[in-house]
Amino acid sequence: MAHCRPLGLLLGLPFALVSLVLSLVGAVVWILGTLLSCICPCCICCAGIANVAMSLVKLPIKVLGWFTDLIPC
Repeated sequence: MAHCRPLGLLLGLPFALVSLVLSLVGAVVWILGTLLSCICPCCICCAGIANVAMSLVKLPIKVLGWFTDLIPC
């Protein structure tokens, strides 16, 4: 039983909820950044903003994994 963390999910749930809200904001920013970069390809900063927003979308899974790894068995 190397991965014995039964309460890791429950303890990390508040952090995951906060990061879920951030990921929804990131999804909106990603859609807007993608639309702006399609309308005006010379705006390279919109592509960078879209990439940052994608990392926000992936945040809840990263937070849960990070938090459960910190809990000792």
